[in-house]
Amino acid sequence: MTRPDLPAGVTWVDSADDERVRDYVGLTDVALRRVLEPARGLYLAESAKVITRALDAGHQLRSLLLTPRWVTDLADLVQRALSEGVPVYVMDPAVTQEVTGFRVHRGAMAAMQRPVLPTVAAVLAGASRVAVLEDIVDHTNVGAVFRSAAALGVDAVLVTPHCADPLYRRSVRVSMGTVFQVPWTRIEPWPAGMDTLREAGFTVAALALREDGVELGALAAAPPQRLALVLGTEGDGLGARTIAEADLAVRIPMTGGVDSLNVAAASAVAFWALQCQLTTETGELPHDGGFQV
Repeated sequence: MTRPDLPAGVTWVDSADDERVRDYVGLTDVALRRVLEPARGLYLAESAKVITRALDAGHQLRSLLLTPRWVTDLADLVQRALSEGVPVYVMDPAVTQEVTGFRVHRGAMAAMQRPVLPTVAAVLAGASRVAVLEDIVDHTNVGAVFRSAAALGVDAVLVTPHCADPLYRRSVRVSMGTVFQVPWTRIEPWPAGMDTLREAGFTVAALALREDGVELGALAAAPPQRLALVLGTEGDGLGARTIAEADLAVRIPMTGGVDSLNVAAASAVAFWALQCQLTTETGELPHDGGFQV
């Protein structure tokens, strides 16, 4: 396409081989991203809303990549980047697709500096309700759990060593940027990390398909003051050791011949049930949690 007129400071890039857009190359190759992102210390954010949430959370912008039609529509974001001395690149949509490996539908993509993760102790400080994601491998599910956590009163999220990266592009996108809103970090080793949770005063509840497990409604009716709800990987669910070492197993009763829910759906159900029962008429968490183990 013909090079459009661009605001001062915005740079047109013609070639997918341009070194200036190297951060965005091959985003559909998950294995490649796993190698490159930690080494470069970056992650990718997609869409103006998600990028803005990342910036508002204090994350550092490395560069901004747009297609021409969005330069005017996202003028505020462009000016915010330029005012901070961050390069803004504009490319033909076909060239952008060649760079990233997919069609950029949402107008903007940003390369962000990956922040240093906080300690587990820092994430748990002041938290009453925590979700632990054990080895969830689908980035979409990770993002969906974060979105439910933000919407339904979960204070923090912990991810185990083999859980998918919450800052992978698809996780960030599905979470609608709430991955920047909910405090999170990795907990390791796992499941030995349950001892850390207990030392911080948490009751550890494993969401599992156990007939002898406590029904979710019963837990919600008399919850502990500090609760860590552990959610398992797709397919196999939680590991046997995790279930055995948790303080209790919790199940969501099923009907209609359905034996389980997708982990993202199960998280939303559990978070909603606990939110409904963990609040008083004033909207505050109760001071005396009651579920005994």
